[in-house]
Amino acid sequence: MSWKPGDRREATKAMIRVDQAGEFGATRIYAGQLAVLGDRHPAARAIHHMAVQEERHQAFFDRMIVERGVRPTLFQPLWNVAGFALGAVTAAMGPDAAMACTAAVETEIDKHYAEQLVELGDSDPELSAAIADFQAEELEHRDHALASGAENAFGYPVLSGMIRLGCKVAIAAAKRI
Repeated sequence: MSWKPGDRREATKAMIRVDQAGEFGATRIYAGQLAVLGDRHPAARAIHHMAVQEERHQAFFDRMIVERGVRPTLFQPLWNVAGFALGAVTAAMGPDAAMACTAAVETEIDKHYAEQLVELGDSDPELSAAIADFQAEELEHRDHALASGAENAFGYPVLSGMIRLGCKVAIAAAKRI
């Protein structure tokens, strides 16, 4: 196929690449949190529920990577370690910090998915429907985290700002590399 004006294939591939990387990173964050908090901690049930949803999101984007011939990000090994470490460190700081991490990540993902939906318009109904569905669940995660004490975490504004900046950097990197 030759390129035509208005062709969105490369932009769509970048979306799929970054979304797959982000959902993978989210599963690793929750794995790190659960590794520290264990399954008996009161926050573990909610974290496990969120992790299951993130695994479903990742499975969708894993399928899109294969079906649409999208090259995954080269940073996947880094996201594996960094995601787990972020989850483990925030959980070690306490359940409020773990929730602060979730609130920060999901705030950025909400913005990211909203921008993608605008960019996609009606050009890719399957991808748009999935992103809209996942965005709603990410907002549930954020709202749960805030209701569960995220803002009570020590140094919340700084912690949240650092995590949100990290998300922005990760999104920008995964789009290209």
